[in-house]
Amino acid sequence: MLDKLELVIITGMSGAGKTVAIQSFEDLGYFCVDNMPPTLLPKFWELITESDKLNKVALVIDLRSKAFYEETLAILKKLSEEQAENIRVLFLDASNEELVIRYKETRRKHPLNVDGGVLQGIELEREMLEPIKVQSQLVIDTSDKTPRKLREEIFKRFSQQEKKAFHIEVMSFGFKYGIPIDADIVMDVRFLPNPYYIPELRNQTGCQKDVADYVMKFAETKEFITKFEELLQVALAGYQKEGRAGVTIAIGCTGGQHRSVAITNQIGEYLKEKYQVNIAHRDINKRKETVNRS
Repeated sequence: MLDKLELVIITGMSGAGKTVAIQSFEDLGYFCVDNMPPTLLPKFWELITESDKLNKVALVIDLRSKAFYEETLAILKKLSEEQAENIRVLFLDASNEELVIRYKETRRKHPLNVDGGVLQGIELEREMLEPIKVQSQLVIDTSDKTPRKLREEIFKRFSQQEKKAFHIEVMSFGFKYGIPIDADIVMDVRFLPNPYYIPELRNQTGCQKDVADYVMKFAETKEFITKFEELLQVALAGYQKEGRAGVTIAIGCTGGQHRSVAITNQIGEYLKEKYQVNIAHRDINKRKETVNRS
């Protein structure tokens, strides 16, 4: 287990992007801990090395734990020396000028700003953290980076399988039960011929071959799927470029049992060739539940 375990410790200047960083690691599949007191690091390391379920862990240590900061350097140095291949320290930095601007925009108080101004707190923090910055394996200056650019930088440096960093949920639903509130792309397939009106297909679903074959045999279905796949190629590339971690595509018909289910399965299998995809059918059993209750 130990030779597979990776621990990334995220630290650095307040306002330099640690929140964006920990969210990015979470999207990359890391087990994440925010605001870890440095004195707990040795015990935490001992626990995760004994676990057979964790192999990628990221945690944030910052001045919210300032009461423990005098011990941080010694603890990090000891861990890094003992487990040099397993532990990396990521230090996020930014210029004083940029940090002042960010604090003014958010109207937040600097953690070390007691009696002086924001700049005084930044300068004091920089002096405190300099030994940790020198010791860090990776330093990223975020002065000219937007949150999206920082995410891209972290993905580039830490993603071992880039396509898995972007997740797609493809779900079918019935309009009669409402549009999924978390959908990014909604497609209506109620214009396609409806298997509901075929007596032998009415009580089946789009997961069954007879229903799927019926839906797919029409020329308008084939044309729709071709054009929808072309649209998704453009849209999904755009979502990735914007730094999105994932997208939910919702495909609906009247009851969410026949047409939307068959189309969702088809689109989902197509997208699996390039992306990490989960296929779900929200309302596939709603009609059955309604019949059983009545």
